[in-house]
Amino acid sequence: MSDLVTGDAVVLGLRPARLPSRALAILLDLAVYVTVYVLLTIGLTLATASLDPAAQAAIGVAGFLLLLVGIPIGVETLSHGRSLGKLACGLRVVRDDGGPIRFRHALVRGALGVVELLLTFGTVAAIASLVSARGRRLGDVFAGTLVVRERVPGARVMPVPPPPPWLAGRFTQLDLSAVPDGLWLAIRQYLTRMNQLDPQVGAAMAARLADDLVARTGAPPPAGVPAAAFLMAVVHERQSRDAARAFRAAAAASPVAPVPSVYVAPTAPTPVPPPYVAPVPVAPTAPAAPAEVPRAGGFAPPA
Repeated sequence: MSDLVTGDAVVLGLRPARLPSRALAILLDLAVYVTVYVLLTIGLTLATASLDPAAQAAIGVAGFLLLLVGIPIGVETLSHGRSLGKLACGLRVVRDDGGPIRFRHALVRGALGVVELLLTFGTVAAIASLVSARGRRLGDVFAGTLVVRERVPGARVMPVPPPPPWLAGRFTQLDLSAVPDGLWLAIRQYLTRMNQLDPQVGAAMAARLADDLVARTGAPPPAGVPAAAFLMAVVHERQSRDAARAFRAAAAASPVAPVPSVYVAPTAPTPVPPPYVAPVPVAPTAPAAPAEVPRAGGFAPPA
């Protein structure tokens, strides 16, 4: 592994790509570009059949420069160094300091690529890559770039130190959409190796990265927060958002099993017996006395 060291003494654990993987990526890119060029040439030939030969030749040269020079430069600029071939091979073009490339880097690489890749059939690029310690061709040397391997099997990922507890949840409203991947990479590499740096160099590096991060987020710098602690808190906030987004996507993708409904047949109501009422005992009544038969003379008997 050939580590990259920035001007602030931060080691970036990137692996430079070698000739076989780079050659395969270039062949894949050329296959795509040549296919598109042939199809476009056939279409232009049919569309410009009524023009004179000089105009047809001019259109053909313009199409050649556009597809084999202009489009590769545009693709590397917009994708930050990842063309179709490099994406398939797990490669990426970065600056010497590990940051993403710009238009000028892609322009120099594309202009020199016409000479060392197309006109010489890759001979000059192969020789330069074999001679270079980091596998760079002439376009990389003049542009200040390097092709690195993004997918490294078995690479150990160093954890980022946790922020102080008093910073937990302080940056939940911070807008991180404008922070580029190159800056995240530099911050992560610094945080995982900050204990290996000289204290003064580490403090200066943390201050510069924190200033870049504040400029990208558009928020004022927090008062009283050290630069390294600010970087830790923001990186952990980004990791928390990524984890929450991944969990939401997994929950949305997994189907919810329906709860089976059980039909319960209605049952007839159970008859309730009437309450038991004890019989009330009735006292026996004395037999009634026989009625007196009135006597003759009309007098009532003495009481």
